[in-house]
Amino acid sequence: MRRKFANRLAAVIAGGLIMFAPHPASAQDANEEIGKIIKEYLASHPDEIGEIAKSYFLKHPEAIAQVLAEILKRRPPTGAAANVLADHGPAIASNAAALFSSPHQVTLGNPDGDVTLVEFFDYSCGFCKRALPDLLTLLKDDPKLKVVLKELPILGPGSLDAARVAVAVRMQDAGGEKYVAFHQALLGSPGQAGKEKALAAARDQGLDMARLEQDMASDEIVATFKEDVQLASAIGITGTPGYVIGKQVVYGAVGIAELKRQITAARSAATR
Repeated sequence: MRRKFANRLAAVIAGGLIMFAPHPASAQDANEEIGKIIKEYLASHPDEIGEIAKSYFLKHPEAIAQVLAEILKRRPPTGAAANVLADHGPAIASNAAALFSSPHQVTLGNPDGDVTLVEFFDYSCGFCKRALPDLLTLLKDDPKLKVVLKELPILGPGSLDAARVAVAVRMQDAGGEKYVAFHQALLGSPGQAGKEKALAAARDQGLDMARLEQDMASDEIVATFKEDVQLASAIGITGTPGYVIGKQVVYGAVGIAELKRQITAARSAATR
């Protein structure tokens, strides 16, 4: 268990650095955003850190003071408050255009819906896999709901490679039907995501694979990842899945009942 968590932590750090490597001019800002997410991820998983963190930081003493300070400062609440924290209205409002109407996002459901649910996800995230049926049910049962999907590949190089393929699929499928099938196939599959698994899911949807490979090397990939990481940091999302519903940020795979409750609350607030 410790070795697995340590490997995943190293993969998160490596994945974050790899993500922005092609653009040196933006590397400092981008790496700062990745650093925030890594620190907050550690802070939100205190039970898993234990001796792993101790061993890691003994090898890297230059980082221990800063990260341990973040762990103490950002320890999350427990109980019901751990899923929905303080009103994030100001942060959401100031990032509304990028959150709800970005050219880099996937939009599903009713594009003119009265409530928008934004999900930040990772194709390797077991909790995202668990939450997938909830999202599909909401799309089916709520004709007034707009759903926005944001890539947040923080669980290592495999997640990053899968997300690159996913963005390329979105670029090729303006209508979104093939993307939905791709998304369901990849996120619904067991185990870690990766390039080959993602390419196989894309191939099954009859996409132009030559164009897909070209698009995976385009500037749109980096622009999408950078925007999504910056948004997650700005509104306080430190792991996946993370949702924005109305003026609330909802953390984790909370289940369909809680998602519906938040959607109902957002609708009620909008009519006041």
